[in-house]
Amino acid sequence: MVDTSLYAAFLVAAFALCLTPGPDMMFVVAMGGRGGPTTGLMAALGVAFGALTHTVAAALGLSALFTSLPTLYHVLRWIGAAYLLYLAVRAFRDRSGLGRDEAAASKSPDPGRVRAFRQGAVTNLLNPKVIFFNVAFLPQFVNPALGHTVGQLLVLGLTLVLVGLAVDASMGLLSGRLSSLLRRSRRVTRGLNVFSGTVFAGLATRLAFGSD
Repeated sequence: MVDTSLYAAFLVAAFALCLTPGPDMMFVVAMGGRGGPTTGLMAALGVAFGALTHTVAAALGLSALFTSLPTLYHVLRWIGAAYLLYLAVRAFRDRSGLGRDEAAASKSPDPGRVRAFRQGAVTNLLNPKVIFFNVAFLPQFVNPALGHTVGQLLVLGLTLVLVGLAVDASMGLLSGRLSSLLRRSRRVTRGLNVFSGTVFAGLATRLAFGSD
């Protein structure tokens, strides 16, 4: 269904892109730093879910709406920036988890992990630049002579999602593991929250005012 030589080149490009620190990776690192390894992993899964949704939309041609109606792009961009700013405010104001008993916390599911997945998905879905990236990047590795253009786009998009998930999940687990080692320090925990808030605020600014 796909051109093997093009697919090999795509894999190299996908790994290079996913290893380059970007908004998704920084979001996952921030969430892992605040909530621990599992929270970082759930945030990565949420981001992957959003990316998969974008991939399906691009393959089906739905993303063409944003190229023909630029207003939709700007509306979605500002909604996404506002959501990230909301997360930043919550992180700056967060005083929970300071010196909490980890043994007691492990007895029940952490609702923060569900929120991490949801926030990761929403953050990715509300980033219109992901839509334009899929529309511009994926077709470069499609061979029209093979036919099944939608199928080729889906294979390429799914590959990119899986590569991104592997990288982001690793970063989320690593940042969460390091934060868990320091979690008993009230000062460090507060610093992690401030770091997360700064990341979210920076991502909001980048999304709202970054170059199109």
